[in-house]
Amino acid sequence: MLIGAHVSPAGGPANAVARGVERGCDAIQIFNQNPRAWKPSVYSDEQVTDFRDAMASSRVDALLIHAVYLLNTATTDKEMRDKTRASLIASLRAGDALGAHAVVLHPGSALAGKVAPAIKRAGKVIAQALAESDACPLHLENTAGTGGTLGRSFQELAELIEVAGGSPRLGLCLDSCHMFASGYDIRTEEGMTSAIDECAELVGLDRLGSLHLNDSQTPLGSNRDRHADVGEGELGRRGCAVFLSEPRFADLPCVLETPGTDHHGPTKAEITLTRRLLVQGAKRRR
Repeated sequence: MLIGAHVSPAGGPANAVARGVERGCDAIQIFNQNPRAWKPSVYSDEQVTDFRDAMASSRVDALLIHAVYLLNTATTDKEMRDKTRASLIASLRAGDALGAHAVVLHPGSALAGKVAPAIKRAGKVIAQALAESDACPLHLENTAGTGGTLGRSFQELAELIEVAGGSPRLGLCLDSCHMFASGYDIRTEEGMTSAIDECAELVGLDRLGSLHLNDSQTPLGSNRDRHADVGEGELGRRGCAVFLSEPRFADLPCVLETPGTDHHGPTKAEITLTRRLLVQGAKRRR
């Protein structure tokens, strides 16, 4: 497992690699544009070269690009849909340029509308974005289920992949906090096994592509997306260890998106703790 953190790409994507190295990361995740603005970033040839050189000379082996939270592929508003599509295409093209492991996407929200038509709208936008980019995979992230968010269950994720055309570029990013908040009790080996068995049946293990490790501030089934530092929430150290040591996750990048003790994101100490919990969880499974 490649353990790492979401880091800032301020000053250029090569700087994100340096920030990952400072934290002891094997994987990093970035936003490829200002998360509060619609204008996509287009990296220059020099920035791309600098990034690839930085990766080659570091311990960081995987990059995830997180599409910004403004996007809603299921929107009924034409202007929002056009902006969403353009931003997602830009993220996928950035992934192609930088050699990213994948772009991670929150599929969107039906808001107050019906879920089934929203899934169809989302699938159409996703398919269009894939058609306008080359090869970078797109991982749909499971959601906590707040409001009308899509992807709260493996059934919904499977439907999204199907209506988007079932491209082999489509995969899943599983977030531990979101799984727990949406009702999957993953604090025990039995609960974790059951959840991933369901994923295998409905989506397929070949679609499992990346992970987010976040503890949860809110209880099981709360449908609230509130991240806590590793071991400091409802999952606790035991639950985080169970998630990390799921055997079918062994080869995946796993990125922390936690608040951090200083509210500046995951720290080196938290990355170290995560590696320790992985070892502890694996030992308990023997």
